Amino acid sequence: MQKSNLKSRFGTGLSPQGFIDSMQQNKETFESGYRDFAWKKEDDRAFFEDMRAREDLRVVILAADWCGDVVRNVPVVFRVLETAEIPVDVLILEQNFDLMDEYLTMGGRSVPVVIFANAEGEVLAQWGPRPEKVQELMRKFKAENPDREAADYADNMKVVRAQMMERYGEGTSIHEVIVHELRTLLSGV
Repeated sequence: MQKSNLKSRFGTGLSPQGFIDSMQQNKETFESGYRDFAWKKEDDRAFFEDMRAREDLRVVILAADWCGDVVRNVPVVFRVLETAEIPVDVLILEQNFDLMDEYLTMGGRSVPVVIFANAEGEVLAQWGPRPEKVQELMRKFKAENPDREAADYADNMKVVRAQMMERYGEGTSIHEVIVHELRTLLSGV
């Protein structure tokens, strides 16, 4: 499916700080992840610092403060984008279903979706809603549980969510994984 040009979305969303300030749920956890972020590898930091020369990049992030994946992942994304000095617009999922529906994950509205575009609004790449090592569990779950009405669906979902939490790990351990995935993605842009 062809993705919409994003140029008309530039400047219409919240800034990263505006998103944090507007949070009604999970704000303390989000701020903790943001505050506790630290570069584990100096070459990762240098890669994103070098991106400052790329004045052609823009980012639109679809997010919602109630989403655990947003709370775990977006603080890292914000820190990386700050380092790269890439302009960011955060769009609230519930106010942007039209755009969200172009970025469904396995047919569902999963956030965050981090969309990289050029200055003309052409989509170059996307990341999300979660790191690959966590997302692979959800893909497997969906393949093995296609019927949402099945009697064991909710119980199976609880199990996979617990497994996903294990993969996220404690504290900031997932941060380096997200940084690596973003670096790999942007290396090709």
